[in-house]
Amino acid sequence: MKTKLFFAVLAFISLTASAQNPVVQTWFTTDPAPLSVGDKVYVYVGHDEDKADFFWMYEWRVYSSSDMVNWTDHGSLLNLSSFTWADDRAWAAQTIERNGKFYWYICAHSKIGGGMAIGVAVGDSPTGPFRDAIGKPLFDNGSWDNIDPTVFIDDDGQAWIMWGNPRVYYAKLNEDMISIDGEVKTLPMTEEAFGGPTMREREKGKEYKDSYVEGPWIMKKNIFPLDKKGKKSKKAVAQYYLLYAAGGVPEHIAYSTAPTPEGPWTYRSHIMPLEDTKSFTNHCGVVEHKGHNYFFYHTGKLPGGGGFGRSMAIEEFQYNPDGTFPIIHHTDEGVSPIGTLNPFQRTEAETIAWCVGLKTENNQKTGVYVSEINNGDYIKVREVDFGTRQPKTFTVSAASALQGGSIEVHLDSLKGQKIADVKILYTGGWEEWKEFRADVKGHVSGKHDVFFSFTGYKGMKLFNFDWWKFE
Repeated sequence: MKTKLFFAVLAFISLTASAQNPVVQTWFTTDPAPLSVGDKVYVYVGHDEDKADFFWMYEWRVYSSSDMVNWTDHGSLLNLSSFTWADDRAWAAQTIERNGKFYWYICAHSKIGGGMAIGVAVGDSPTGPFRDAIGKPLFDNGSWDNIDPTVFIDDDGQAWIMWGNPRVYYAKLNEDMISIDGEVKTLPMTEEAFGGPTMREREKGKEYKDSYVEGPWIMKKNIFPLDKKGKKSKKAVAQYYLLYAAGGVPEHIAYSTAPTPEGPWTYRSHIMPLEDTKSFTNHCGVVEHKGHNYFFYHTGKLPGGGGFGRSMAIEEFQYNPDGTFPIIHHTDEGVSPIGTLNPFQRTEAETIAWCVGLKTENNQKTGVYVSEINNGDYIKVREVDFGTRQPKTFTVSAASALQGGSIEVHLDSLKGQKIADVKILYTGGWEEWKEFRADVKGHVSGKHDVFFSFTGYKGMKLFNFDWWKFE
């Protein structure tokens, strides 16, 4: 087993020259739900525990990026203890903004109903702080079907929520976003709507195109239909899209469309077909940000990952001319940057494009910081733009309860130009922070990938790392 893990880690390290997927390497991050807010994309994820043999999940985490390649870890902003009625299975969730507040719809096992239930938390910013908005489930009928909520606000202001496995439940939300308007209904799980009925309702021996399983994602686009000659209509038509994990186990991603959220729904096609993602489940989310379209999903491709250790990944795509989805394949390369990182402002150490060997922790005083730093571990940040300003010093905030170590700063690769070497000394504790500084050597200008390589005594934890800055 150790031999297999060793070679998996070697293969993982060999990808780092070009890899961007999986996006986060410090923790397993499942069921990604992206949200564009101003200059940033925020993504709300679940968390598979390390070495899990089932979907052991107890918290939800948040990450953000303004350039789509450097992602900042905002920590665990909700967990099961945030909901007095929940006691297990912090599964898929999604967040949406309305009237300056952010509503985070979750599912978890309910102590009240004995099955899975839908809950909602609210916060005043994309990163909270969040609290249970109503002190009880939004919907709880004792069924195990109540998983994977997705939420959407239509152009007329009407909010809709959907969820479910093995069928789709849906309801209108009141304007307060924390109560259901009317009754909860189900969509007809027909061959026309989803390529096939639910697995339980299939005719023996009959072949079907597809079938809905779980993980719905509802969205809307105004499209310009094509006529028989391929010419675009001048009049836009509203079209609703429902993306979902499909086909059984292993899952692929498929979608259906409809003229209204209530249907009638029409099965369209696969979006992400079955591929060797190392995960037998998939779960997607789509966001448009700064004129780019991004498809979020998860794989099991981190070392130690798999069907119960999943990690979010991202692909950029373009809609077909008629508004349909293209086929999207998973890649290790991921997406291209759409911005730069300013090295002359304080940057949190947990802002990472790629790393090896690290974890993050957080507390109320410090916030999130990088931990479990050992000799040979490193962080890579991308698109660091020094412009024409020559940096003179490099400063970090770090803490060590032992002998400390060093942070070597290299440009463009782990073996690239070494421009600084900061010595981290004993500070009195793992959260006793001190600033350490080193001179920058050599000429530095323009854009670079920057590598922070950690060195010190082998086999021991060296220090924790909070932030960095060039001056």
